[in-house]
Amino acid sequence: MMFNSTELSQINQLLTPENKIVIITHYNPDGDAIGSSLGLKYFLKNKGLEAEIVVPNDFPKFLKWMPEAKKITIADYKRKKAWEMIDEADVIFVLDFNASHRAGNLVAPWIERAKAKKILIDHHQQPENFDFVYSDVTIPATSQMVYHFIEALDEEKHVNQDVAECLYTGIMTDTGGFRFRSTSATTHRIIANLIEKGADPAMITSNTWDTNTVSRLHLLSLILSRIEVVKDGKVAVLYLKRDELKEFGFEKGDTEGFVNYGLSIAGTRMSAFFMEDLYEDFIKISFRSKDDVDVNQFSRKYFNGGGHINAAGGKYFKDIYETIEDFKEKIENEDF
Repeated sequence: MMFNSTELSQINQLLTPENKIVIITHYNPDGDAIGSSLGLKYFLKNKGLEAEIVVPNDFPKFLKWMPEAKKITIADYKRKKAWEMIDEADVIFVLDFNASHRAGNLVAPWIERAKAKKILIDHHQQPENFDFVYSDVTIPATSQMVYHFIEALDEEKHVNQDVAECLYTGIMTDTGGFRFRSTSATTHRIIANLIEKGADPAMITSNTWDTNTVSRLHLLSLILSRIEVVKDGKVAVLYLKRDELKEFGFEKGDTEGFVNYGLSIAGTRMSAFFMEDLYEDFIKISFRSKDDVDVNQFSRKYFNGGGHINAAGGKYFKDIYETIEDFKEKIENEDF
């Protein structure tokens, strides 16, 4: 639900030049995390306010074309600066994550100890309590929610080309190019408004998605060569091992979107992508689905994860082959 009128008034009173404003997003930031953060930062800047963005760790190169993306403070690289910014903040916007622990082991305790008023804008299930909470799981992207927040403040006049480009990118990436079921008529109306404000769909799409590295294409070729379909053709399984990531010079973001290839197979209703973490001893899992196949509940139930009905993630602490076998066994118990 959107902030009520009293909450909006209280938030507006906090948004003053005297208050230090910090925007924080989740660990392993994606397009929606970076797009919503930068979009909000530029909106506040156009109101005459300064805001800084802190992310827990680095984000993919294909998102760094956005205005001032390279000026974002990455806590992994600048711990003292990031901690001081959060500790000294008067207002903290928590974007695109529902609980402090999603900011990772380094940043989460800083958020919890911060004296600032905390404002959550997020579309994931089961949000924690913050000072102000705008949570709506029916909206496909936090970037869309930031636009609704701007609308609720009646300040769309502060949406310029920079704001529009960032919010467009966030919505585009989190809807899979406007393909996912949660993409609504309202989403498209907002996209039209952002285009009118200066967002260039061709430029944004090219800068974000036409940026393949050789390592990404090698890895994509590898997983597609051994993709497996199980459960009578309804579920696709893809995987990558750590030594393969190293062999082909994996860079952050190289595997973005790989899981979606499984859903492109005729008849599949779910796709699962398993990848050994490059540094730690666990398997990172991405799930995608169609229609009413709820991968959020499936991931929560079996794989220490969660997310949305049609897009979720998880972790598992066996080796990759055992993980895949466990997955195949568990999926047989699901009715879809």
